[in-house]
Amino acid sequence: MSKRDYYDVLGVARGASKDDLKRSYRKLAMQYHPDRNPGDDEAERQFKELNEAYDVLKDDEKKAAYDRFGHAAFENGAAGRPGGGGGFGGGGFADIFEEMFGEFMGGARRGGGAGRGSDLRYNMTISLEDAFQGRQTEIRIPTSAACESCNGSGAEKGSKPIGCPTCHGAGKVRAQQGFFTIERTCPACGGVGQVIEKPCRTCSGAGRQRKEKTLSVNIPAGVEDGTRIRLTGEGEAGMRGAPAGDLYLFLSVEPHPLFQREGADVHCRVPVSMVAAALGGQIEVPTIEGARARLTVPAGTQSGRQFRLKGKGMSVLRSPARGDMYVEVAVETPMNLTKRQRELLAEFKAEAGDDTTSPQSHGFFDKVKELWDDLRD
Repeated sequence: MSKRDYYDVLGVARGASKDDLKRSYRKLAMQYHPDRNPGDDEAERQFKELNEAYDVLKDDEKKAAYDRFGHAAFENGAAGRPGGGGGFGGGGFADIFEEMFGEFMGGARRGGGAGRGSDLRYNMTISLEDAFQGRQTEIRIPTSAACESCNGSGAEKGSKPIGCPTCHGAGKVRAQQGFFTIERTCPACGGVGQVIEKPCRTCSGAGRQRKEKTLSVNIPAGVEDGTRIRLTGEGEAGMRGAPAGDLYLFLSVEPHPLFQREGADVHCRVPVSMVAAALGGQIEVPTIEGARARLTVPAGTQSGRQFRLKGKGMSVLRSPARGDMYVEVAVETPMNLTKRQRELLAEFKAEAGDDTTSPQSHGFFDKVKELWDDLRD
C-alpha cells in the first residue's frame, strides 16, 4: 500500500505555514487519538500516520527534502527518516547528538511536555523623582493564570488524569534509527505521562485561562533608566499545574525639565541676574527631593561656573549614600531697560572702563589684535 501525501494527511495545502500545520495537526490528533477511539484500529492507524506526517513537515530540513523528493527522501537512509533520524549529511546527525546529549551538555531538549509557563515583559515609565525616592504602585497585566475550575489540572471536576497508554506514564518514547536509539517526548501526552479523559470545560484541558492580573510593585530608590526588575512566578501559568514563568519589569526614566542625571549626580542650570553675579550673594536653587538649597555666589561670578552641593544628588540603589548636585550659573543680561537704567549703565561704563571690570574680554581682544598684527606682517 503506497503512502499518502503528507500534506493530504494533514489536510493542508503545500504552501501552508507552520501555524497552519500545527493547527491542523492538533485538531486531527484530538479526533483520532486512541484514547478517544478505544479499539478502533483505523483511528490508531490514522493517528500514527498523522504523527509521521507532522514530524516531517514541522522540520524545515525534512520538509525541504520531502517537497523535492517525496517519500523517497526517507527511504534507504536518504536525508533521514521521518522522526528525526537520518544519515550523516545535512542536519540529521547534529539533531541526533542534540537529542541524545543535549541535557548532559547543558542544552535544552526539544519537546519537554507541559513545562514551565512563559516569562512576561512589562515596560514601565517613571519620573526622575520616582527614581530618586522609590515608588509603590500597582500594574495590571494580561496573562494566563491557573484555571479556577480545575485548579490547574486540566481535568473536569471529579475526574483525574490517567497514565498515558502510549508511553506508559514515562512521558517519553523510544525509536530505533539505524545504530541509534532515540528517546523523544511522547506525542500523545506531550511528555506529561498522563492524559485527560474528561477535559475541563472551562479551560479545555489546558489547566489555565486568560485573565488580567493586578500586581503591587515596589520600585526601589536609586533605579536607573533601563533597570530590570524580576518578579518570580508572576509570569504565565504553566500547562496543567506546571510552574509559572517570571515577570520582568523594564523601567524607563522620563526626561526632567530642570535636572539632568549622570549616574548618581544631577546637574541643574540656574539663571542669575547680572547684578547678583557682579555683587555676589545668596540664591536659592531647587533640589531633586522637592526642597530648596541656598547657594553662595561669589562677587564676579562668570556664566558657566559650576558649584557643587555635596549629597544633594540621586539616591544610590541599595545604599544610604547619595550623589552630588552640580549647579551651573547662567548670568542673564538685562532686557527691557528703562531710560534711567540705561543712563546708570552708561555712567558705570564710563566710570569703570574695560580693563578692570571685564578682564576676560579685554584679554581676548588683546590676543585678537596680536593675531591680526602677525597676519599683516
